[in-house]
Amino acid sequence: MRRLTIVTCLGVLGHAVLGHAVLSLTVGAAPPPKWHWSLPADVAPPRVPADNPMTAAKVTLGRRLFYDADLSIDGTMSCATCHSQRHGFAEDNRTHPGVHGDPGRRNVPGLANVAWMVPLTWADSRLTTLEAQVPVPVMGDHPVEMGMKGGEAEIARRLGRDPCYVSMFHAAFPEHRGKIDMVTVSKAIAAFERTLVAFDTPYDRARHGRATTMSPAAMRGAELFSGRAGCTSCHSGPQFTDGQFHAIGAAGHGADLGPPDRGLGEVTGLVSDDYRFRTPGLRNVALTAPYMHDGETANLAEAIRAHSAVAATKTLSEADIANLEAFLDTLTDRHFARDPKLALPQTVCGRRL
Repeated sequence: MRRLTIVTCLGVLGHAVLGHAVLSLTVGAAPPPKWHWSLPADVAPPRVPADNPMTAAKVTLGRRLFYDADLSIDGTMSCATCHSQRHGFAEDNRTHPGVHGDPGRRNVPGLANVAWMVPLTWADSRLTTLEAQVPVPVMGDHPVEMGMKGGEAEIARRLGRDPCYVSMFHAAFPEHRGKIDMVTVSKAIAAFERTLVAFDTPYDRARHGRATTMSPAAMRGAELFSGRAGCTSCHSGPQFTDGQFHAIGAAGHGADLGPPDRGLGEVTGLVSDDYRFRTPGLRNVALTAPYMHDGETANLAEAIRAHSAVAATKTLSEADIANLEAFLDTLTDRHFARDPKLALPQTVCGRRL
């Protein structure tokens, strides 16, 4: 009876996804073998662009590129520099400075289940595919992160001098004859990022009746989350986000307390969009502190209090906040944060990196 109560309570919070990507191998087959997603019947696989189908070779290449600092101007910064696995592929600083020391403008978002996230950034509704987003930190200049604007030829030169990379690009992109450029680099990294799947949490196990691993405090928090606290008005669905842009009363300043960060208004030019930021997903949120678009809140309790503009949160007691924290902790996939298949590869082409 207790298990039924838990499953019923958690069912209102959204569909949980349990599974992982597996590869169907057919030796000698062409084109490359298809990528099969192992997911519950009520959950669709993530959208994958028709011009970038998933393959094992592409994911392997993308994983190596994700950890390669040669994608930055001075060889000091990779994607993983900011998106650390142990922090849920986020970072524990408010923002991360770029290669030239420019302060970052916004908090680094976690990448758990990023394949299901649209849009992809705090305040740019135009970025809806991983292939389009990958070049932004590499080549963008607002702010400068990896500093490679105008350096596409240099990226091709650096990667092309490594025979192993040449072989990996040929395996991943036979249709492009192994071409090394920002298009194929972005496609490979995007393919790897789609494997950052994090659904093995106490919440998922309890919801599916596999284990009653949620504490009484977490159960009270789950009821608050979907009820009186009003959290699901924005944090809804399998990823605990509505994918919309909201103004919740946050200061709107970047972490350096410089000029106000207008959020979505910077992109649309509409005053009505000023200080609106995308609702972040809450999977692995306990690993991704600090919080908010500029990292201004150091812990989950502060982040909950920062939603003071949302009427429902004004009535929360400190005990309520503690219960919400306990529930949010159940959205943590501990294996995801240490899964060796997602970590820096130790060997490539039969040799140690």
